[in-house]
Amino acid sequence: MPERSIQHLPISIFATVMGFGGFAIAVEKFEQYWQLNPIVSNVLLVFSAVLLLVLSALYLTKFVLFPSSVIEEFNHPIRLSFFPTISIALLVLTVGIHQRLPDVAVWMWWIGITGQLIFTLAILTRWMHRETFVTEQSNPAWFIPIVGNVLVPVAGVNLGFDEVSWFYFSFAIVLWLPMLAIVLNRIFFHPAIPQKLWPTLFILIAPPAVGFIAWLQLNGRELDAVGRILFYFAVFTTILLFAQARYFASVKFALPWWAYSFPLAAISIASFLFSEITGGIYSLVFAHLILVFLTGLILVLTYKTTKAAIANQICQPE
Repeated sequence: MPERSIQHLPISIFATVMGFGGFAIAVEKFEQYWQLNPIVSNVLLVFSAVLLLVLSALYLTKFVLFPSSVIEEFNHPIRLSFFPTISIALLVLTVGIHQRLPDVAVWMWWIGITGQLIFTLAILTRWMHRETFVTEQSNPAWFIPIVGNVLVPVAGVNLGFDEVSWFYFSFAIVLWLPMLAIVLNRIFFHPAIPQKLWPTLFILIAPPAVGFIAWLQLNGRELDAVGRILFYFAVFTTILLFAQARYFASVKFALPWWAYSFPLAAISIASFLFSEITGGIYSLVFAHLILVFLTGLILVLTYKTTKAAIANQICQPE
């Protein structure tokens, strides 16, 4: 990659790893249900891990060669929220491998949650002492730091770190509720968010969907009222956003399109788990429908991103 391109490598590029990693786990749930050999999910996990390593090396190069560009991104009111995609991507991979390589997963998990806490504290501190942020700059990407913390128990409980998992889940789920009110207020009562950022609306699915998965882990896989509320709210949000399909169809491709992928993977996984526990046919059908749609979406995103990268349209100043 040319040096000038590295300077403009966007932090949001790490959302691709979240998308592929989440897709791998959703495919694994499909393979488990149909008792299939986990070849496809294994390949997707390996690809996601390689992608994370490559992108991390490239972004580290950017930090070394162009530290001012990284600082500029961190000071940006929207791009700031994408920095935790690095640690979230690592935690997603930890979920995927924790049963395959538990010893490796422990190290990845600790690195991931440490990075996630640092990013969360840094971002919340910026919000608390902001000088230029206004309501119109709030957007669904602000959920990204929260989602990463809700994700911690998904692998953490199985790895034996229950109390640490409770710590992350507790402050994340409580912060999610006022954040939801802030973002909905911005969406409903202020000028529309820029069309390029419309795909980030799908991030609204992630907190309740991932929260449901994490709650099952913390609650001994017992489905109670809290679990049902989280799951059904995630389902409703998914339906609401699909009802806006004609608006999303008009959005020109850009990296924010990857915001579609991880939340859809999360609701598919949650639906598989809900069906597994309840034996419900509706959640099972929903899980399959979302996974089919997600598979097509991942193919489209991969093609368009590769095409844009070849044309040098990804690493461009904005």
